[in-house]
Amino acid sequence: MSYADLDAYSRLLRGAHEAAAAGRVPPEPPRRLITASWQRSLEAGIDPEGESAPLVYDLPDIEDVRQAHPLRPLLPLIAQTLSALADEVLIVTDDDGRVLWREGNRAIMRRADQIGLADGHQWAEGTVGTNGIGTALEAGRPVHVYSEEHHMRVLHIWSCSAAPITDPDSGQIVGCVDVSGTSRSLHPATVALVAATAKLTETQLALRMHERDERLRRRFESLRGRPGVLLSGTGRVLCGDPAGSLGERIRLSGPRVILRDGSAAVLEPFSDGFLLRLTPSAAPPTLALSFLGEGQPVATFGELDRPLSLRHAEILTLLALHPHGLTAEQLSFRLYGDAGNPVTIRAEIHRLRTQLGEAIAAKPYRLTCPLEADFLEVRRHLSANDSRALARAYRGPLLLRSESPEIRRERDELEAQVRVCLLRHGSPEELWTYAQTCSGRDDYEVLERLAALPSTDPRSAAARSRLCP
Repeated sequence: MSYADLDAYSRLLRGAHEAAAAGRVPPEPPRRLITASWQRSLEAGIDPEGESAPLVYDLPDIEDVRQAHPLRPLLPLIAQTLSALADEVLIVTDDDGRVLWREGNRAIMRRADQIGLADGHQWAEGTVGTNGIGTALEAGRPVHVYSEEHHMRVLHIWSCSAAPITDPDSGQIVGCVDVSGTSRSLHPATVALVAATAKLTETQLALRMHERDERLRRRFESLRGRPGVLLSGTGRVLCGDPAGSLGERIRLSGPRVILRDGSAAVLEPFSDGFLLRLTPSAAPPTLALSFLGEGQPVATFGELDRPLSLRHAEILTLLALHPHGLTAEQLSFRLYGDAGNPVTIRAEIHRLRTQLGEAIAAKPYRLTCPLEADFLEVRRHLSANDSRALARAYRGPLLLRSESPEIRRERDELEAQVRVCLLRHGSPEELWTYAQTCSGRDDYEVLERLAALPSTDPRSAAARSRLCP
């Protein structure tokens, strides 16, 4: 791209940036990556007039962080690979955009100090808005952010090429490599070299991982009888599972884990990894779902409470209502109707399983552990015509914000049956309990029954006040 082209692009960006910062739709928006990042930056409340990235590590503290970071041994490799860009600033961060190492042209680094492009400062997108480091980490891929594409105006004289680095051992992003310079000096093609450097770094991490695995296997093979299954320190299955029934990785959630088939196992530390010992007689923990009422849906698995997003709660509700299981296509249709996409469901199930371990099996998707759910408990009390237990158990509608066609039907049916049962058989105490829910708070017939109580009963006065506000 020529300087004339860059000038034209800069003018376009300035107009688009002014419009976006003012909350207007830009007449000529930039590329999709930047438009999406600007939107995230505005939603996060990042001030375009900000002057610097925040300092999150004091210099005495950062050395301990550096020593423990997996990229520390590979810094010479990264620096050598990018040595052709010595006139710019080379940055290596952790997975949250915190600068751990920096080197490069001294004059450029002095200018970088003014905006916090220095050791200990954080460049996550949620902290400073659109920038090479933060946007690469957010997008999960190499990016080049040019001049006025940055969210903060103070960065408009800078351009950045950055790429995330994924640890093959954990499967997680562990850091980011970035080259930053003034907008004219840093060519957009720099991102290709930075991306190649990140890939080379990942290859070296993989070689080191395989060396560790081999040492661990040799120690395991020296054991008599080779008890259990050998796992890496991050839960990868290394040997002892010839049938491959455990999959590639076990989620390490504590000394006791639930496997994909619902069986239980215990973890024992072994050298730099773990031994997984099956305990088929041990009962798996119970999954308890609290989805009634106005609060956030919560799943309790074992002894841990896990607040859930609405989408994850909807998936668990459908699996609870269909104990024999549902395919991704069936789940998609029940959640979204004809507009559903099974690929989206598979991604959501994957995220959900990171919270609940192997409590959800596949082909079809189904719950594999003992289940308790407040909406199923209400169903049981309705079947038994037990108005007293029903009033205690019913805290309000099922997933009130859900627009899923099947969950809406279940919610409406449950609400209607609870109301009818309590009006027919409920005592004043049970009707009053129902009147505290969002469904019964303004129910005219329920309030009339309560208002008919003796005038000395405080529930009567409360009901009359609701009837005649």
